[in-house]
Amino acid sequence: MKDERAWAVLLLALAAFVPVVAPMLDSPATVALATRIAIYAIAASSLNLLLGGGGLVSFGHAAYYGLGGYVVGILYAHYVSGEAFLGVIPGSNDLLVTLPLAILVGGLGALVIGALSLRTSGVQFIMITLAFAQMLFFLFVSLKAYGGDDGLAIRRVAPVFGLNLRDPATLYWISLGLLAAWLFLMDRVSRSRFGRVLAGIRQGERRMAAIGVRTYPYKLVAFVIAGMGAAMAGALMVNQARFVSPDMMHWTKSGELMVMVILGGLGTLVGPALGAAALVTLEYTLSGLTEHWQFILGPILVLVVLFARGGLMGAVRRIAGMRGRAPDALPAGELPAGRVQPGDRAAPDLPLREGAAPHG
Repeated sequence: MKDERAWAVLLLALAAFVPVVAPMLDSPATVALATRIAIYAIAASSLNLLLGGGGLVSFGHAAYYGLGGYVVGILYAHYVSGEAFLGVIPGSNDLLVTLPLAILVGGLGALVIGALSLRTSGVQFIMITLAFAQMLFFLFVSLKAYGGDDGLAIRRVAPVFGLNLRDPATLYWISLGLLAAWLFLMDRVSRSRFGRVLAGIRQGERRMAAIGVRTYPYKLVAFVIAGMGAAMAGALMVNQARFVSPDMMHWTKSGELMVMVILGGLGTLVGPALGAAALVTLEYTLSGLTEHWQFILGPILVLVVLFARGGLMGAVRRIAGMRGRAPDALPAGELPAGRVQPGDRAAPDLPLREGAAPHG
């Protein structure tokens, strides 16, 4: 993972030059586009914790992304009306208030949905996560008080530490800083005992259960962390777009996030960010060329997935001459040194239930 951390530092360092380079390019949209990439990178990386970290194919991840966005929208609506939400929570247009609340609501939503959906597996798990997301989608479509299907516009946003969020550079630095913090958290998680248990679950949940590991709590905690990350991204996106709608929760948004993860490199630290950058940039560029840009984008994505083994991150490693394989990119059935191996008589880095027999 050392090379992954090096690539993450390099990526963030390059991103820091965007506000400097943008005026030279005489392209006002560059900073806004980079902000969008940073926000989607957070959302895609949060999904990667489930998909690449624990092998949990959640097709309802956009639910938490949308919940985070609607926390910002609903609190703004009550700020304008002057009425407290549910008669208790006062409205606000301050990012320092709405962002933490969005993260909290996203985590609570993921806790409820995860507690139910994680009792299933395989196709059933995929369909249940999808069903929950679509339920929330139709719920917010029906809430006419908050715009219904038309969505809700955010017209006024309070300054953050005296900085105007209407300045694209301000929101960019906030988004980039939160992306850096999120990548640091994901790196720490992947190298912790918790991360090793998740990797073991992905490689073989029955094997983990055989050595006495209760896998359900680990999966649920991962679900909650991922939901909080997606909600944070949703709140940031609404502050950038100044608009929130039920489309943020639609299953197509979940699919879009999944494409970013797979395109960038499943189970890697930087891959989801690269996938987000590639997809958002391609969409922006191609949509300016033709209204049928999806017909061009589709084949490009197929070619990348077919010929770039390990996604864009795998291609970058090969181009850079890095021959070492990241632990999370190992073929199915292999586990890196230090993780639970079939036939091991002890697993000192994994918690065993009291009275559970070692796998041997």
